Amino acid sequence: MTTLILTVAGADRPGLVSAVADIVAAHGGNWENSQLAELAGTFAGVIEISVADERVDALRGDLDALDGMLAITVRAGAGASASDAAQCISISVLGNDRAGIVREISGVLSSHALSIERMNTQTRDAAMAGGRLFESSVTATLPPSADLETLRADIEQLTHDLQVDITTL
Repeated sequence: MTTLILTVAGADRPGLVSAVADIVAAHGGNWENSQLAELAGTFAGVIEISVADERVDALRGDLDALDGMLAITVRAGAGASASDAAQCISISVLGNDRAGIVREISGVLSSHALSIERMNTQTRDAAMAGGRLFESSVTATLPPSADLETLRADIEQLTHDLQVDITTL
């Protein structure tokens, strides 16, 4: 079996997931994991599938036929994820939104040698204070040398209004 990672993107409309799933199933493939979302009218996602080695080329060809409906990139999977062997943490961040906040937070995580497994971000209206709030939820793997209190302090030092919650998983 071969593991493939599909990245998909296209104008959102009904039937996009079904079109990809139909092709995977037609080639005897298995849909293993996925992260799919609609943002601002665009559907995008990452899908991990497994398929028999001899079916890979035919599957790729059929996925190419979806061009125009979805842009699909197919890559060979790297095997087991880092989270299979390492300790994971969940990091929640809430604060006032501003340009560059994702760059700053991801920079702190990188400086602590954390590997981001998943990251979700959103902005929303701040009901009582006005302006916009930034919210982020991150699942990351820890290196053996990780110091969670230093990590928390480094994220909180980015600006005075950030609330940071770190939980081990």
